[in-house]
Amino acid sequence: MVTGAASGLGFELALLLARDGYDLILADIDADKLQQAKENLASQYASEIQLIVKDLSKNNVAEQIFEATHGKPIDVLINNAGFGIFGTFSNTDWQREMDMLNLHVMTTTHLTKLVLKGMLERGEGRILNMSSLAAFQPGPLMSLYYASKAYILSFSEAIANELKGTGVTVTCLCPGQTNTSFQQVVSNGAEASNNKIKFNIGCPKEVAKYGYEAMLKGKVVAVPGKINRFLSRLPRFLPRRTSTAIIRKIQEKNRDH
Repeated sequence: MVTGAASGLGFELALLLARDGYDLILADIDADKLQQAKENLASQYASEIQLIVKDLSKNNVAEQIFEATHGKPIDVLINNAGFGIFGTFSNTDWQREMDMLNLHVMTTTHLTKLVLKGMLERGEGRILNMSSLAAFQPGPLMSLYYASKAYILSFSEAIANELKGTGVTVTCLCPGQTNTSFQQVVSNGAEASNNKIKFNIGCPKEVAKYGYEAMLKGKVVAVPGKINRFLSRLPRFLPRRTSTAIIRKIQEKNRDH
């Protein structure tokens, strides 16, 4: 099962699963793009593909998605769906923020809980949760996005420890900027290639491959790219106030179109 599978990293991860012979359950809010993704996958691989069109930011949607699988065993769960919001907390739209928090925190957590039971009963399973380089420090001008990604990282590390020896692994993928529609949404419609800071924008195929291989190895935290790995460690050596100020400068420059 892959959420946010219609495009970007979700689609690339679905491709890797199909290549390896998995049947797929793909969930996304965009019915047209999801159908296109299915047709693309079906043209290359023989996987059976089930589509679930749902808004994953709404209350109790995880239960609806799980029920739609009709009891099929889920060997791999990839919680990929997500989006970001740019702006000062005092000025951003609360409804949009609540949807984001529901998606990143509630849906990710609930879907993991629902799927995990069957994995534990079978004694095998792999879970990949999509976090971000943002998880490692506070992020002014994207405060709730950074905070929600920090939640995903902390949650994933904790349950990965709980699941040692069960045959079930949890991997948290923490990419930096990646050239997907995510950047366009955050940047108020601007393409990621037009971002002011563009020396370290990752390729979706490469990021997905890195995360997928880390998941297969049972690695707990996966940060693709040498620069990103360096940046993820930087808050350990800088005063927290300093690293927070640096992130604000980066956001101001990067989103100023």
